Amino acid sequence: MLNILIIVLSVALVGQTVTFQTESNGNYNYGDVIHSSLLFYEAQRSGKLPTDNRIPWRGDSMLDDGKTVGLDLTGGYFDAGDYVKFNFPMAYTVTVLSWGAIEFEDAYIRAGELDNVRKAIKWGTDYFIKCHTNEDQLYGQVGNGEEDHAVWSRPEDWSKTGKVRPAYKITSNKGGSDLAGETAAALAAASMVFRKTDPTYADLVLKHAKSLYTFADQHRDTYTSEITDAINFYKSWSGFGDELAWSALWLLRATNDSQYRAQVDKHFQEFASKLTGRPSEFGWDDKTAGVQVLAAQLIGDEKYKTMVKTFCDWVVNSAPKTPKGLVYINEWGTLRHAGNVAFICLQAAKLGINEQPYRKFGESQIGYILGDTGRSFVVGLGVNPPTHPHHRSSSCPNPPAVCDYGAETNPGPNPHVLTGAMVGGPDRNDVYDDKRTDYMHNEVAIDYNAAFQGSLTALLHFQLK
Repeated sequence: MLNILIIVLSVALVGQTVTFQTESNGNYNYGDVIHSSLLFYEAQRSGKLPTDNRIPWRGDSMLDDGKTVGLDLTGGYFDAGDYVKFNFPMAYTVTVLSWGAIEFEDAYIRAGELDNVRKAIKWGTDYFIKCHTNEDQLYGQVGNGEEDHAVWSRPEDWSKTGKVRPAYKITSNKGGSDLAGETAAALAAASMVFRKTDPTYADLVLKHAKSLYTFADQHRDTYTSEITDAINFYKSWSGFGDELAWSALWLLRATNDSQYRAQVDKHFQEFASKLTGRPSEFGWDDKTAGVQVLAAQLIGDEKYKTMVKTFCDWVVNSAPKTPKGLVYINEWGTLRHAGNVAFICLQAAKLGINEQPYRKFGESQIGYILGDTGRSFVVGLGVNPPTHPHHRSSSCPNPPAVCDYGAETNPGPNPHVLTGAMVGGPDRNDVYDDKRTDYMHNEVAIDYNAAFQGSLTALLHFQLK
C-alpha cells in the first residue's frame, strides 16, 4: 500500500491553508502546483495592479514607465529577482504559456486555473501592444540593467529614487528579427487562447502579430544591435532564424493561411543547418526544438517527427544527468533547462512519438523539481522548499521598514513567501544551497516557470486520459 504523505503549508498571500499532496512514488498533485505557479506570475506584475490582485505584499509600481519617450509603457512582467522588463524572454514566456493553454486546456480546467492562465497571458499581451507603436517600431526593454541591479528595494518604492527608467526600441533602421519574431509568436499564440472567449481581442493581438512578423522578416538583425543594454543579460546567441520560423509557424496555426506555410518552408530552407539539426536546449534564446515540434504538429511530415525524435532520444538517453537523475543542460538555471526539455518531449509524447518513454522522462524531471530527491525546489510547496530565493520584492519587509542591500544579506527567510516560484536549482552534482546571494542557483525568473508550468499541464493532461 502506498504511503501517502500530506504536506500542509501556509500560503500567506491568499490567507488560507493549501494541501499539497504527494504519494511516495512521486504522484504529485499537479493542479496545486499550477495554481501556485500562476501566483508567482502575479507577484511579477509591473504597473497598476487589478482589483483582484491576490498578492497582498505587492502594489502599483513603475507607473512612469515610458515617460522618457512620451508613451505609456506600464504593465508587463518584471524579469526575475530584479525589475527590468526584458521583452525578449517575456515574449518567450507568453508564447510558452499560451502553448500550454492551447494544448492542455483540459488540465487547466481540471485545476480550476483556465481563467487565471488567460489573465497571466493577457497581462503580457496588453503590454506588448503598447510597445508596438507602429509597423516598424517596437519597444523591447524598459529599465537599465546596470542601474536596476545596483538597487535593492521594493518596486513600489522605485519612484523615491528619483530615477525615471529608460525605454529602448528596435526600428527599421537596424531591425531586430529575434525580438520582433518572438513577440509575433507570443501574440499569434495568444490569439488562439482568446479566440472563443474574446474574439475582438483575439483579432487585435493577431493583427499586431502579423505586422510584427513582417517587420521581423523584412528588417533582419539581432535586436541587441539597437538595444545594446540587453547584451549582458539576454543576448540572442542563436541568431534569429529560429524566431522567424517559430513566428511563421504560430501564425500558420492561428490563421491556417497558406502564405505562412510558404514562409515556414522558406525559413527551413534558408536556415536549414540550424533548424534541421539536433538542438542542445530549448529556451528563451534557442527555439529550434520548439520549431521542430510545432512543425510536426501542424505539417505532419515524417521528417519533422524524425527531428523531434532525434532531440528527445538524445535528451532522454544521452544528455548529461546528475547522479540523482536531473538532465544537465547548462549550469545556469539547471531546473529551468530540465523543465524546458521535458515540455518539448511531453509535446512529442502527445503526438504519439515514443509516448511512454517521453512521459516517464517528463515525470522524472518534474518529480525531481517537486521533491523526489527529498526536497522541493518550488517556493512554498512540498518538503523543505527554498525560503531564501534571490528576489528583491519578497525579500523586503513590510513598510515602513527600510529595504536595501541589508535585505539581500539577511540570514533569515524572505519575509514574503514567493509561492510557486521555481529556483535555478542544483549544480551538476545535485548540490544546492538555499542562499539568497547565489543568483546562479537561487534566482527565479518568469522564463523559468513557463515550460515548467507547461510540463505540469501536460502531465495532468495525461492523467486525465
